[in-house]
Amino acid sequence: MIEKQFAPAYRRTNIRILSDKATQLLEHCTICPRKCGVNRWKGEMGHCKTGKDAIVSSYDPHFGEESELVGSNGSGTIFFGYCNLNCVFCQNYDISQFGHGNIVDAKELTDIMLKLQKTGCHNINLVSPTHIVPQFLQALDIAKDKGLNLPIVYNSGGYDTVETLKLLDGVIDIYMPDAKYGSSEMGEKYSNISHYWEINKLALKEMHRQVGDLVLDSNGIAQKGLLVRHLVLPNQIANSFEVLKFIAQEISLNTCINIMDQYQPCYNTSKFPELSRRLTPKEYQEVLDYAKKIGLTYAAIINH
Repeated sequence: MIEKQFAPAYRRTNIRILSDKATQLLEHCTICPRKCGVNRWKGEMGHCKTGKDAIVSSYDPHFGEESELVGSNGSGTIFFGYCNLNCVFCQNYDISQFGHGNIVDAKELTDIMLKLQKTGCHNINLVSPTHIVPQFLQALDIAKDKGLNLPIVYNSGGYDTVETLKLLDGVIDIYMPDAKYGSSEMGEKYSNISHYWEINKLALKEMHRQVGDLVLDSNGIAQKGLLVRHLVLPNQIANSFEVLKFIAQEISLNTCINIMDQYQPCYNTSKFPELSRRLTPKEYQEVLDYAKKIGLTYAAIINH
């Protein structure tokens, strides 16, 4: 991680063209790997229960994110309603599954981003943006002309199509995806999605191709690059070793990874006895030791 100052990528990009292409995908929705095929532009709703406008649950300077995003003034976090995953252990299930929030159009989303910039936030952090990429691009096209000049963080569950990610090339500065499972079988069982691991690997590769390893400025604030989150689950359910091995061998040994230990049973985990307890220190340490063993330079430095 070298220290540089970058202008946000989208300042040099024609957002309108990308926005128009993404919006067309809403007519027979293929924005995410579920490819529901509904006409969201006309208000039809697929799995994400989101029509032509995004739902925003909340937005604020957030100080609970990774220190590389938070700095002294916070990460300008926008929590979007609903999600293209159904994780049985989701801690934000009131937002991701029940969609609590308000419908906002492009102008209102623009105003939110500009307000976060005005408060001094270091970035605009889009939480669960996979299903609202067209709506975000519409808003960014307006916000760019109104002076938005902060790095954009794409904070997703990692279930993203390469096709949609390519529409974000030259737009997103920092990708912060989950790598939830090193097994698609676990993704189907605990997140109700098909082929998670195969799709996640392709998404991680595309994200890294676009932005490279994480780069910080002289104050230690992320400006550009890939930052991966991996939540260690009890009983080795997440297949953590496979996740880390893939990142080390096929992404970069310098990949920043937040190996997280804060799992706690919630939402629908009562239906899954194997997820009904907290992670043990031994289980977590085994994953940290493995990351070190395979040479992941920056693994687990986040939040530790």
